[in-house]
Amino acid sequence: MKSRLMMASAVGVWAVLAGSAWAEAPAATAPDAPTQVDQVVVTGEKASRSVQDTVTSVAVTTARTIEREQIRDFYDVIAKTANMSETYGKSGFTIRGVANNNVSGGGTGGLATVYVDGAAIPERAMYGGPLDMWDVGQVEIFRGPQSTLQGRNALAGAVIVRTTDPTSDWNFKVRASTASGDDRSIAFAGGGPIVADQLAFRVAFEDHTADGFIYNTTRKADDDTLDSRMIRGKLLLTPASAEGFKAIATYSRNERKSGYLYTYSRTDTPDYYDHRVTTTNSPNTSDITTDIATLEVEQKLSQRFILSGVASWSQVDLVQRYDGDLGPQTLSYGGQDEMIETSSQEVRLNYEGERLKGLVGLYHATRDAERKSASLTNVEFPRATLVSVLTGQLVSGGYPLALAQATANQFATAYIAQLPVIPVDYSSDAPELVETTAIFADGTFALTPRLSVLGGFRYDREKNTQSSVQTALFAGTYPNPANFPTAYAPFVVLVNQFVGSMVAQAGAPSPKTTREFEAFLPKIGAKYAWTDDISTSFVVQRGYRSGGTAINTARSTVVAYDPEYTWNYELSLRTYWPQWGLTANANAYYVDWTDQQVSLNLGLNAYDYQVENAGSSHLYGFEVELAQRLSAKASWYASLGHTRTEFDEFNVDTGADTRNLSGSEFPYAPHWTFSIGGDYRFGNGLVANLNANYRDRSYTEAGGEQDGRIAGERTLVNGRFGYESDRWGAYVFGKNLLNEKYSQYSREDVPVALLGEPRVLGVSLEARW
Repeated sequence: MKSRLMMASAVGVWAVLAGSAWAEAPAATAPDAPTQVDQVVVTGEKASRSVQDTVTSVAVTTARTIEREQIRDFYDVIAKTANMSETYGKSGFTIRGVANNNVSGGGTGGLATVYVDGAAIPERAMYGGPLDMWDVGQVEIFRGPQSTLQGRNALAGAVIVRTTDPTSDWNFKVRASTASGDDRSIAFAGGGPIVADQLAFRVAFEDHTADGFIYNTTRKADDDTLDSRMIRGKLLLTPASAEGFKAIATYSRNERKSGYLYTYSRTDTPDYYDHRVTTTNSPNTSDITTDIATLEVEQKLSQRFILSGVASWSQVDLVQRYDGDLGPQTLSYGGQDEMIETSSQEVRLNYEGERLKGLVGLYHATRDAERKSASLTNVEFPRATLVSVLTGQLVSGGYPLALAQATANQFATAYIAQLPVIPVDYSSDAPELVETTAIFADGTFALTPRLSVLGGFRYDREKNTQSSVQTALFAGTYPNPANFPTAYAPFVVLVNQFVGSMVAQAGAPSPKTTREFEAFLPKIGAKYAWTDDISTSFVVQRGYRSGGTAINTARSTVVAYDPEYTWNYELSLRTYWPQWGLTANANAYYVDWTDQQVSLNLGLNAYDYQVENAGSSHLYGFEVELAQRLSAKASWYASLGHTRTEFDEFNVDTGADTRNLSGSEFPYAPHWTFSIGGDYRFGNGLVANLNANYRDRSYTEAGGEQDGRIAGERTLVNGRFGYESDRWGAYVFGKNLLNEKYSQYSREDVPVALLGEPRVLGVSLEARW
């Protein structure tokens, strides 16, 4: 850890010392004097306001940062953001320790949603969805509950991605790059007016391929290849005949073929980090196609009123295949086919008065998901369940027995030696329809020139319909009674029948279930402006995730669970120091979480899971973010995040086993995150950027023996250096320059791990006109 912290500190010292040198330049050198920080406008709270006027903790990555730090996808943004972390590889993320899907396996709704040009992206599309950063104008990450403005899937926060809008000026750009792992890409973007000052267009395209870093020694091919394409078109309409009217229409299509989202590397081979191999014989692939269409309309009614609306439609088509045994034999394999279609409509009325500023809105959305899966799965034989049946403690499948404990254990040992796993040929068809309607409001009222009150609410109604049709067949050979002692033979027959009935139970159809939920989500707070450039605020708001129904695979039942709620208490500080060109902002928070949806194993076997409201927890921490424009040539930033999470109540009672997991932490919730970076533009056209980010170690699972399930700390150092003019640029860049060796997840049953990306070196050529 010390070496990593020293490297992060070294980068920090580089930026700070450089900043000191530039800040102390003589007054006569006007170009190197501190300049005003670029004002960043955020729109994710349904109104346009600067970061300094936004009390919510928001991290903004601008187009300028995306370009200078060679940010390729959303997970590069995660790496540099305080109190964020990726989860199992690039399949999800946490905000303040709370994962975008769940923290304990429970619940089917999201806890943080990514919006691209106003369209919500389903959680399953977080791997392979439209998250590349080519021609993206801005990424806004709101930390903390956004349920008042965003609804059911924003208990942890929300991410707003805005691609570059058309303009009335002609402009184009193109980029070609190559990097380690036979990574190759070519991208184009540009547009201009169709009708001067009334109709403009913009198109963007990117083709990206890579061979990856993991070689499959069984199939003699690369296992983490990538072949993706993105195309996007946008129209901007501002007709002269309709004063104050603006409309933006967007359509994008992303096609991505790659390795399975959990592409493991063997850890029992020499030098496994630098020479990554896998031995699977069944395909490990993910094919995802995402189509998004949005229409944003705005009409300025007067100097104070603006009426706006957004309609969105998206469709995600996901086909995944995986090797379940992770070895060269055909023991376990499976796949999922999903089609998720989402449509939403929202209308808002914004008011901008002298003392009152705010909005009211209406929202409706429908998400229709078709989910099908099939697998050949080896279920570890549930020894405890068998012993309970043999001793008469558990009546299952109509076979209550009454052996002595010692005899039951002896027989169980003999039987499981011949059937250590139960092979099951399983398939499932589980459609889900979610309909949401809401009314919301948000605003501020100035009591005095310095003191304002903040408030808002959302009333949310949801209708959730789900069903499941499952089939489960025993796909192995039952133990032969003749292979056992004569006294055991009758029990072998009965246990064979018990195994068959347990498998058949997993294949029973589940009836369609419809549930309705409603929630009132208030927000209240106050803001005080000490000066024009310094303000503090305190906000209390309620977060929410709806309930639903979950399928217990082992029992083939649909189990209902209720909503969960949080109360978030947050203090913020916003400061700007014009004499130094510096912004220094901070947020501190405490969250109380009740009726938490947790996934519990009921003890029948490894697939006997269902969701219950069995948990409560709390979390607290802070973010501090600095940014300084030292001169027209130089700037730097730094951010520090701290999070502590803890389950206050997490009781697992399976009847045969009771565990109290209270006190355990959330998975992928590092206590400390830190990032720092800076760039400098030399007078001769040379440019340089250096940045680093640090993530503390974190647990990879909730509850249990967490000490054995850890993703280690890591520090990543990145850089981009090159030459550029007004029209073109040539650059060399590097990711993970120190070749930090780390893993995001490791398996206990098989010597494999999800390894972090190795050092990547590349070159790119760009042209602008």
